[in-house]
Amino acid sequence: MRAHLGDQLVIESPATGATRRDGEIVGLHHEDGTPPYDVRWSDTNEVTLMFPGPDAHLRHVEHGQQPGTTQGASRPETAEPGSVSAAAAPTGSPNPGDIGRRVAAERRRSGLSLGETARRARMSPDYLAYLEERPADPSLGTLVRLADALGTTVAALRGGGIDLPPGQGQALLHPQLRDLGPQECRTLLSTHGVGRIALQASDGRPAVVPVNYEVVDDAIVFRTAPGSVPAAAVGKEVAFEVDHVDEAMSQGWSVLAVGPAHVVTEPDAVRGLTRRAHTTPWAGGEREMWVSIRPASLTGRRITPADQ
Repeated sequence: MRAHLGDQLVIESPATGATRRDGEIVGLHHEDGTPPYDVRWSDTNEVTLMFPGPDAHLRHVEHGQQPGTTQGASRPETAEPGSVSAAAAPTGSPNPGDIGRRVAAERRRSGLSLGETARRARMSPDYLAYLEERPADPSLGTLVRLADALGTTVAALRGGGIDLPPGQGQALLHPQLRDLGPQECRTLLSTHGVGRIALQASDGRPAVVPVNYEVVDDAIVFRTAPGSVPAAAVGKEVAFEVDHVDEAMSQGWSVLAVGPAHVVTEPDAVRGLTRRAHTTPWAGGEREMWVSIRPASLTGRRITPADQ
């Protein structure tokens, strides 16, 4: 018997073949996938060390499937001593599913290590690593524990609120709104992400548009295309805003930078910005015009419970 993380271990009645118990393999003790296994049982949600007997078999995860599809099962694999499975280990480069990407992003945003997150969620670090790196369809119980450990919601990990504006949760009972200092604002701006630029468009109307941005030498830079709405920022004083909302905790922060915008024309500087960019513009298309905003003022605010 050889298992992968995420496979299902099924214990059947020798007399009737009916399933007596089943669980998800969340920990391996041998690199080749041979027993014993750490199994999280579906009936109790507890993890125990399991040495499968002859009444047990595996249902393998189809490692290439996308989250939400029906989980395929291989032929039952009887756990007889010395048996060898024909199931192959996953090959190729990791291809995380949507849930795994969201879990990894929330973990990094919270500043938690993989080990600490696994401890808080009461699961194997190996299984959490597998979940972040491979397509998987974790159980509801697993998602509930992960959401609790990461301070978010199951719906957020599943992407259920992707078409809803943030901030629909209830306000804190005793909120505290405080101003942020320049250094904390710079820290929150970080090095890259998605922010919003407020400007006067070429037709004279005000506009606010999101852009992928980088922070390079204290300047906010982004790529766009000539003639686009963000390109109208060049030669003007503009406002640039980033924020983050924690729906589960009804907390959040925002940072506002105001300053003149200029187009970057020096060839070496353009090549350097392109080389250092963390992401390509999500909007796609040809966007090779770099715009730089040098903040003249940098302010921010944070909402927290009054006792923090």
